Parts: sequence; C-alpha cells; structure tokens
Amino acid sequence: MILPIRAFGDPVLRKVGKNIDKDYPELQELIDNMFETMYSANGIGLAAPQIGLDIRLFVVDVSPLAEDEDYIDIAGELKDFRKVFINAKILEETGEEWKFNEGCLSIPDVREDVKRKETIVIEYLDENFEKHTETFSDIRARVIQHEYDHIEGILFTDHLSSLKKKLVKGKLQKIMKGETDVNYKMRFPK
Repeated sequence: MILPIRAFGDPVLRKVGKNIDKDYPELQELIDNMFETMYSANGIGLAAPQIGLDIRLFVVDVSPLAEDEDYIDIAGELKDFRKVFINAKILEETGEEWKFNEGCLSIPDVREDVKRKETIVIEYLDENFEKHTETFSDIRARVIQHEYDHIEGILFTDHLSSLKKKLVKGKLQKIMKGETDVNYKMRFPK
C-alpha cells in the first residue's frame, strides 16, 4: 500500500524515533509499504517519520544509481544495495566532508548542497532482527546519513548555512501550506 509522505512542517519529522522490537505490529507489512511508497515517489530512501511514525526504522535502495554514469566505478556495489535499518545507531563518521546536492521526499522541489563525512560505521538490525555493524562509504553512506537524520528528528535543510536557510524559507512555507506540485501522495500540516 502506498502511504502519504509527510511534508515539511509536520511535527513527526522533528521527533527522535523510538526503538522497536520484533513484536512491532505488522512490521513486515510496514516495511513492504515503505518500499512501495518510496518506489512510487522515485526515492532511494524513506524513513518511518516520513510516513508519520516516530520509530527508528528506515529503508534504502540505491540500485537505480547503478545506471548513473557518475557511479560507474561502484555500480556493482550499488545494483543490489537494498536494505532495512531498524534501531540504527551511527557509531563513527570519518573521512573528508564532501558536498552533494540533496533533496527529500518530504521537502519537494528543494535541493541544496550538504556536507557530510565520506565514511560511516553503523550498527543496526535488519528485518529479521539480526544485528549488523557495517562500514559504508560513497553515496551509500550519504543516503544512510540522510535517512538516519530523519530518525533523529533532523532534516537536510538543518545542515544549511544561515544564508541558504533564508533563501529556501519561502519554498518551505509554501510546502507547509500544500502549495507544491508532486506526483506522489503527500500529507501536509494542517
């Protein structure tokens, strides 16, 4: 089932997510719905707060990037990179900060350069509640960091300079009012 994506201004996007256990109601159905919702919006990541749930769950699938000429050197790693992250905790962020033009399904039509560290070590549970501690670099680390921010109540616009925040303020206010044109289901703050 395709779920509406919560728009900028929805209070749930600012909540720090709660850990869940394997008895979370209809968890596999929720995960399936999150992937379906993400795909229908042409996204490569989606966090539970974006569908109105303040829990520590996000999904990523960067396989569409394997076809992008910018990632030809890591296409093999990207083509099958589809993961579920439950109760994730970033343990370490290392390397040079690099800028990348980020967007967000909850903030349509706003894209800005964001600096993030190039490598992360993250501990998480998969959909079978098996524990993993893994190191990710490149675009995979970036997508994970972006989604991880969501379960911490942080949006990519929070990483912008004061000047950039002022420049996008009008667009953000329009999104909050529902004055945006998207081709996927959204729910706007009242």
